[in-house]
Amino acid sequence: MSISGEVPDEGSDGEEVFIDEQDIIQEIHLDEEDLPDHDDDDEDDEEDQEMDEVEDHSAYAFHGHTDEVFAAACSPVDASLVVSGGKDDRGFLWRIGSEQDFQELTGHGDTVCTVAFSSDGKLVACGSMDGQINVWDTATRTLQGTLEGSSGSGFEWLRWHPRGHLIIAGSEDCNVWMWNADHNAFLNTFAGHSSTVTCGDFTPDGKLICSGSDDATLRIWDPKSAQCRHVVRGHGYHTQGLTCLAITPDSQSIVSGSEDNSVHIVSINSGQVVGSLVGHTNSIECIGISSRYNWVATGSIDRTLIIWDLARQAIRSTCEHDEGVTCLAWLGSSRYVASGCIDGMVRIWDSLSGDLARMFSGHRDVVQSLAVSADGNSIVSVSTDKSARVFDISMFK
Repeated sequence: MSISGEVPDEGSDGEEVFIDEQDIIQEIHLDEEDLPDHDDDDEDDEEDQEMDEVEDHSAYAFHGHTDEVFAAACSPVDASLVVSGGKDDRGFLWRIGSEQDFQELTGHGDTVCTVAFSSDGKLVACGSMDGQINVWDTATRTLQGTLEGSSGSGFEWLRWHPRGHLIIAGSEDCNVWMWNADHNAFLNTFAGHSSTVTCGDFTPDGKLICSGSDDATLRIWDPKSAQCRHVVRGHGYHTQGLTCLAITPDSQSIVSGSEDNSVHIVSINSGQVVGSLVGHTNSIECIGISSRYNWVATGSIDRTLIIWDLARQAIRSTCEHDEGVTCLAWLGSSRYVASGCIDGMVRIWDSLSGDLARMFSGHRDVVQSLAVSADGNSIVSVSTDKSARVFDISMFK
């Protein structure tokens, strides 16, 4: 016996194929009920679509970017003004709630990964992996100048002086750079790290500069002489690269986090490690110090945000997440702290109790950065889903 039929493949010319009886291994009789139903496929598609839909709690969403968004900052004087930067090589200056009022900040040739307003809100800076920082006038929205570092070495972060128009930035070239933004003038290079400078800041009193690196060291610098006052490293400190740091409001202590899961407290005056905050089990991604309480919050890939009593060096509360924590922000001088997460959620936590106060959804991918508006009514989150979203936090003042 032989069975004939047409070849079903695309491009078949209709030739017949013959199958001998000995080629048949087994005959299986199927009822029509056993056959796949096209309606079942449609139901599966609908279920997948429902899973893709995310409830959106945001009051406003900005969609100017065409690729992943990595950085955001809110103006310290204008509660509606926001700057964001992303993988599309652009920054945007935009207003909360206005779809028309935005300015594209162009001129970069690579990812804009760090953005910040000056303390008086008159200038805004965008730092890029192309090794340049563009400074814009927020009133006229015109480019004031371009600050350059080492050719081809990207900037990881930038910070403004707390009272002036000085900018520092950490580079892949192992240096911290400093400029006067009013005159587009290079002032100093702080050299000493042996790997990428991953985090840093001016002390709140503006007198010193602190920087952390992939080389597992922390350095404290004199901004006028560019001399290094202290190098913190070795036994009792981090064993892997630093990822983040924060400085206490009194300019006396630095809290630093690392890929090695550790958090350490360093005295700025002595350069000595004076404490350790032990509790995380994976890389530390973010640190924030409360402006009102002597508390510090740390977020980690281990899916926790921990609130610490800095004086006692003890855990106050542990806030559990579904995925790793990528960023955090204290909500002004309130007791509330916000966390951004790999699962795309923004969560508000009561640091007194450790309870989850609110959970905001809207993003479809990792939340990369958080910023709080000057009036404390809004929190801005940016994500790898190409969007920036604004959530109402006025109830948490």
